[in-house]
Amino acid sequence: MDFTLPEDLRDMQATVRDFMLNVVEARAHEIEETNRVPPELLRQAAELGLFGLSIPEEYGGVGLGMLGRCAVYEAMGEGHMGFGGVISAHASIGTSGLVKLGTEEQKRRFLPRMASGECIAGFAITEPSSGSDAANIRTKAEKRGDVYVLNGTKHYISNAPIAGLLTVIAITDASQGTRGMSAFLVEPQSTPGVSIGKIDEKMGQKGALSSEVIFQDAEIPAANLLGPENLGYREALGILTNGRVGIAARSTGAMQRLLDLSVEHAKTREQFGQPIAQFQAVQFMLAEMEVAIQTSRLLWQKVAWMVDQGQDVRRMASVAKYHATEMLSQVADKAVQIAGGMGYMKESPVERYYRDQRLLRIYEGTSEIQKLIIARSLLA
Repeated sequence: MDFTLPEDLRDMQATVRDFMLNVVEARAHEIEETNRVPPELLRQAAELGLFGLSIPEEYGGVGLGMLGRCAVYEAMGEGHMGFGGVISAHASIGTSGLVKLGTEEQKRRFLPRMASGECIAGFAITEPSSGSDAANIRTKAEKRGDVYVLNGTKHYISNAPIAGLLTVIAITDASQGTRGMSAFLVEPQSTPGVSIGKIDEKMGQKGALSSEVIFQDAEIPAANLLGPENLGYREALGILTNGRVGIAARSTGAMQRLLDLSVEHAKTREQFGQPIAQFQAVQFMLAEMEVAIQTSRLLWQKVAWMVDQGQDVRRMASVAKYHATEMLSQVADKAVQIAGGMGYMKESPVERYYRDQRLLRIYEGTSEIQKLIIARSLLA
């Protein structure tokens, strides 16, 4: 296994890291106060190619493999996590289904606008009655001539308030259970019968907007069926599997930033006549943070490489997400402890990371679901 990135990708990773730490972070307070990402930051992200990471070059994207994308996701993880959430929800689960399953007409219709950032994408599977239990989806799609009529409600849908395109999972044949679900390309802003609920008020990840999406006799052209009918659930699992690798990479980037902040603070903060970096208790926490980073980085690199080789990564993607997100939680806690009272204050980036990281252990499969996937794979 060779995880070495070519020079152009290393340059892109460095450019994205610089953008996140110096441009986005400079607007972090504004994002926190307004719960909005300034449009000019999104335009700059588009110029860097962040919206087109997984979109082939022929459709205007960057066309990176999984290893390259995750290298960029790690760099994004070092900056404002809400901003990174907007990009990753689009470039990962919001885009990958269309790239993999779309017809040529569908790709040419949507992908160029998605790559440019003109059309932001999202993925709609979660419902009030089905979070971890995705088999309990109730949104239905009834075929009527050349349209499918959708009825139901999705909630906690990332990017929904700003999305130009959603990949929606709905039941097309209730008699088949999970084998009777299909995926649809839905334009929420221009489709009658589709409405966006109020923006969710979350603990963290400000600027990464989510909301309910309500379908009331919404007519979706049959041409917008994504992939074969009744295979939506199976394909959704594949989309979420690859998305978990990206979350592991973003988590690693966040850990790296927290360690960097903690090292800087430990060297400059004095107590009892010396920098707190001289205290063994602080040194032990820094060492534990470094171990968490290195193990998480090796995991996402291995799984991303496996994806690029066409290997089955269902178990290992769960291993990577579970490990990295759980380690991030511990690293964030240590960073607050090292910062002391300052780490609990709103003006500290450490406080923001502490709030923001908590969601990563929940979305795209909770830690408990990841453990079930791992265990069932071992026992199969």
